[in-house]
Amino acid sequence: MELKDIYNTLHIWLVNYGPKFLFGIILFFVGLWVIAFIKARLTHRMSKREIHSSLQPFFLSLSITALYAILIITVFNVIGFQLTFISTVVGALGVAAGLALSGTLQNFAGGVLILLLKPFEIEDHIIAQGQDGRVQSIQLFYTEILTADNKTVIIPNGKLFNEVITNIGRQGKRRLDIDFKLNYGVDVDQVKGILVDAIKSVPNVLGEPATKVGVLLLEADGMRFTVRVWVDPAHFLATKMALQEKIINDIKAAGIKFPGMA
Repeated sequence: MELKDIYNTLHIWLVNYGPKFLFGIILFFVGLWVIAFIKARLTHRMSKREIHSSLQPFFLSLSITALYAILIITVFNVIGFQLTFISTVVGALGVAAGLALSGTLQNFAGGVLILLLKPFEIEDHIIAQGQDGRVQSIQLFYTEILTADNKTVIIPNGKLFNEVITNIGRQGKRRLDIDFKLNYGVDVDQVKGILVDAIKSVPNVLGEPATKVGVLLLEADGMRFTVRVWVDPAHFLATKMALQEKIINDIKAAGIKFPGMA
């Protein structure tokens, strides 16, 4: 091929494709500047709105990666490259990865929703998946809780978010119910007086909401009394044991027998 032919070929290519390449290059660098600006704004907005620190890098990385992908595809289309085959391969790989990681993705989605919707937070006392304990850590894939007997339980977020969660500590107070049965021959007012005195002598019982004592049910073999007091969630178990023991001892000391006692 002679130099003249090479020149003519290059001239034709520059005339037909040169403006597209030049515009594509300009678009690419302008797009990089726009993405950098959006990244800075997103970082500022997420910090201002107090989005959980575990989610900020994920959302930022996801958003910026998507913008880079859109920019590259746009530049290629402007230049004239066809991405049909590449798009097909990427889509197939995405489907395969989704099927292989379905459980992991479910846990990840559950973690994102927990961190966004906040059905519980760190240090909340929850009951979920048959476990009762205080939340120690919320990760993107799992949540750690510490039970009363000092066991660390790790629960996958996918299962955790899709089941019932009882948040004990969110309201700041927890009601403690104690029910027991006595024979019909007892003096109801006497028993209620014993219960009120027992409650006053046990620490950590809150004054508000009001304490309630009385006959809850009338059954064939006796009356069922109830004691309902409010406590701080952190003192729930200790207060329950102390109050139960006090009630038993005071009722016995008054000469009142529980059903089944000789």
